[in-house]
Amino acid sequence: MHQEILKHVTSKIELSNEEQREFVGILSEKHVSKKEFLIEPGQSVDCEYYVVEGCLKAYYLDQDGNMHIIQFAVEDWWISDFEAFFGNIPAQLFVEAIEDSVLLGIHRDTLETLYHRIPKFERFFRMKTTNAFVALRSRILSSLQKNNKERYLEFCITYPEIEKRIPNYHIANYLGIKPESLSRLRKELFELNII
Repeated sequence: MHQEILKHVTSKIELSNEEQREFVGILSEKHVSKKEFLIEPGQSVDCEYYVVEGCLKAYYLDQDGNMHIIQFAVEDWWISDFEAFFGNIPAQLFVEAIEDSVLLGIHRDTLETLYHRIPKFERFFRMKTTNAFVALRSRILSSLQKNNKERYLEFCITYPEIEKRIPNYHIANYLGIKPESLSRLRKELFELNII
């Protein structure tokens, strides 16, 4: 199980065998069953999680009870309520398993200690945070500049492994499209042999 996260980390930074052992030694394993919550609003969020196996979604419920999906996470991705994690404030998001999932968690305090002991980890997590910021900005611009078809095709190209695993109504929610509209769009694209 630790081989996946070590491959993930060492694709960005070099680690000695001793540094690898120290890193995996601070990770905690967590199993979350399908439809189980990893995080709920109001909770303290002390960990961010690397997905070893499975699929999760992070979402917000508005005052009318409508779901707004912020993020999906599959293998080799990170998930948490990052605002709560970094800001040390109560969670605002639900993080729920779409599939049975296996995660590796890293505690905020342990992460700070790791930065001091092995400074190159600060670089690694800075790169991950920067990539997440750029992806979020791209998503916002896409929602402002592109029509439903363009946004759905972009989603399929960018996240092919997710598109095949997640119910269409979740994808529609993430893209801000009505499920019926996405169904019509998918049918049209399928008939044109585009998907």
